[in-house]
Amino acid sequence: MKPYVCEVCQKGFTQMFYLKKHLRIISEKLHNCEVCDKSFAQAVELKRHLRTHTDNKPYVCEVCDKKFVLKWHLKVHQRTHTGERPYVCEVCDKKFVLKCHLKVHQSTHTGERPYVCEVCDKGFKRISNFKRHQRVHATEKPYICEVCHKIFLRMETLQRHLSRHSGEKPYMCEVCKKRFTHIAYLKRHLRTHTEDKPYVCEVCDKRYRLKCSLKKHHRTHSDVRPYVCEVCEKSFKSLYDLKRHLRTHTGDKPYVCEVCYKRFMLKHSLKNHQVTHTEERPYVCEVCDKGFKSLNNLKGHLETHTMEKPYICEVCHRSFSRMNRLKKHLTRHTEEKPYMCEVCDKRFVLKHSLKKHQIIHTGERTYVCEVCDKGFMTIHNLKKHLRTHTT
Repeated sequence: MKPYVCEVCQKGFTQMFYLKKHLRIISEKLHNCEVCDKSFAQAVELKRHLRTHTDNKPYVCEVCDKKFVLKWHLKVHQRTHTGERPYVCEVCDKKFVLKCHLKVHQSTHTGERPYVCEVCDKGFKRISNFKRHQRVHATEKPYICEVCHKIFLRMETLQRHLSRHSGEKPYMCEVCKKRFTHIAYLKRHLRTHTEDKPYVCEVCDKRYRLKCSLKKHHRTHSDVRPYVCEVCEKSFKSLYDLKRHLRTHTGDKPYVCEVCYKRFMLKHSLKNHQVTHTEERPYVCEVCDKGFKSLNNLKGHLETHTMEKPYICEVCHRSFSRMNRLKKHLTRHTEEKPYMCEVCDKRFVLKHSLKKHQIIHTGERTYVCEVCDKGFMTIHNLKKHLRTHTT
């Protein structure tokens, strides 16, 4: 491994001494880009780099007509058509399109993180992640927006930001005519019209359209949970999961049923609830064609055909078709009542029993008759009431 990398030419060195010596040699013969001030050791590298500021892409794929700035980008792309994966892991025989992907994968066997931050000693498997992390410690932001005075680390980030002030959207999708402020946004959008998923997980080969989606997926292969709840210190793998969890502390229920105005914490809970207002039964049993309003109800029904009950109580040897039913049953043996009412301290075995009980204190009548607008505390009472209108 060569952890010390030259930021000018990306050449790696085993020791800092050799990197410093290399930097002294190239400092006298740098070629600077006039657009973004980036420096290159060779004139041919500068020439190649200048294409990133123009639409000059001379290398064209003969299969799909996709164009590329660099020849080796085309070469790598062609492997998506041929299926070629020339780089093989000697440990598990897994194959990769790029050598750098193989190197990163090999670290999953060794646990090695060769790129270490000199400020906080944090280690990284990839140099790209290491460089991105270094900006956290950087205080210098040389590029300033003349409109709002916001400062940026890189020129291209400033240029992207300026389009917000101008409102200009020069990049248009030829498929749906949608316009974008930056070519990167257009490229990302175009993937919605194709099956192009360029971001590949090196562990399981799952593919993604967006880099951020791949990054989120990577956490499923690790124990990293960077998002921590400040109330109960529970940690989560994604910001979305943390935000969803916080609602359990705040009681926030942002999703509202337009029919009965019942509120829900989760979007899918609202979706499941909305089916109760229709006759729709989208979940159909393949054995007897019976339809159900929820997937959970279908799963419960399927047990009547299989009669399989793999979950067994170690106390009384009673068997259950689902783990949650076994857990519910076990509370009978332990007499544990984990759910407590905060108003009167009464305890309950089941969560839904606590919820039903809490209505006594709030007086809330969430179930409303559509005929006479009378409200009821439970769905059972509403159904019983509806019979008075039918008779």
